[in-house]
Amino acid sequence: MQLKIGEIVEGKVSGITKFGAFVDLGENTSGMVHISEVARTYVNDINEHVKLNDTVKVKVLNIGEDGKISLSIKRALDPEPRTERPRRESRRAPRTDFSKPSDSFGFSSRKSEPASFEEMLSRFKQTSDDKFSDLKRKNPEVRRSKRGAKE
Repeated sequence: MQLKIGEIVEGKVSGITKFGAFVDLGENTSGMVHISEVARTYVNDINEHVKLNDTVKVKVLNIGEDGKISLSIKRALDPEPRTERPRRESRRAPRTDFSKPSDSFGFSSRKSEPASFEEMLSRFKQTSDDKFSDLKRKNPEVRRSKRGAKE
């Protein structure tokens, strides 16, 4: 029996250690399933998942030059169905002006309008000042101080 990496085969558990399980694949061939490859969850005690002489499906992960065969039980299992996580609601106000695409700084994302660095910097400063003044209106305790200035 010639094994190939990625192949899924059946074998019988022939030995159990604290770090994994040895699986007899037949024809004087055996491999080892490391404890991290036994189940999709954390495995503290391998004896809770496999027993001696259990028949298991394993996937061949690696065949070393020294003849050692690395196997995985969890990768031989059918893929877990993906469950979608519920989406979190956006905290941003919905955009109402769809006439021109823009990012959060108010820059146009159109490639047809080349803008100089100075123009972009000017728009950024204006947008920043507008947002800061809105923030000050909502929270009058917020003060803008210059760096190095003593208060």
